[in-house]
Amino acid sequence: MTRPDAEARRALARLTRALEKAGRELDAFEGALRQVEGPGFSPTGCADARGHLGELVVFVEDEGERLRDLLLRAGGIEPGGLRSGSDGD
Repeated sequence: MTRPDAEARRALARLTRALEKAGRELDAFEGALRQVEGPGFSPTGCADARGHLGELVVFVEDEGERLRDLLLRAGGIEPGGLRSGSDGD
């Protein structure tokens, strides 16, 4: 049986990869449409789709941060309380 936090992290990673792939597929689709439609091609629809995809990316990033904060708190660590060793200490 998997732990819910591990499953949430895996699902978040899968969703991130899916959004990255969707971006690549949208680029390929736009390129194909440009070739088919020629000079009459209007990128408006693709630009709109790219904007919606961007909103999903922001959502996933926000949820990832929320999940990290939740897991840190569950472990007794206050988010933002950790420092990396690269800050000159």
